[in-house]
Amino acid sequence: MKPINLKEKHAEFTKQWHPHQIAVVDDMQVLLAKLQGEFVWHTHENEDELFQVIKGTLYMQFRDRTEVVNEGEIIVVPKGVEHNPITKNGEEVHVLLFEKINTAHTGNVIHEKTQTDYPKI
Repeated sequence: MKPINLKEKHAEFTKQWHPHQIAVVDDMQVLLAKLQGEFVWHTHENEDELFQVIKGTLYMQFRDRTEVVNEGEIIVVPKGVEHNPITKNGEEVHVLLFEKINTAHTGNVIHEKTQTDYPKI
């Protein structure tokens, strides 16, 4: 039970679109990730997903709109909603994710960016 410094933890890795686990809360995990460019359209059929932007601006695409998530803001993507996080202008965005431990990285989509192992840092 010690404080976790998010900036220090983000400094421990460079790989983009590869979440790293920093904590577990019951059946939920807290992840950090660095994002740049476009991810992949996907859906989590049984899990909600929370994104908190620590640094930069995240654009969360939905099929009918795009929501801008600024530094210090969160967005919750409800289960079953297709989404695609992106960044713009080459900006690397740092995020905190909060989701169930069994949440598949790219939902029901298998893609070259799909990760199945989240390193603990």
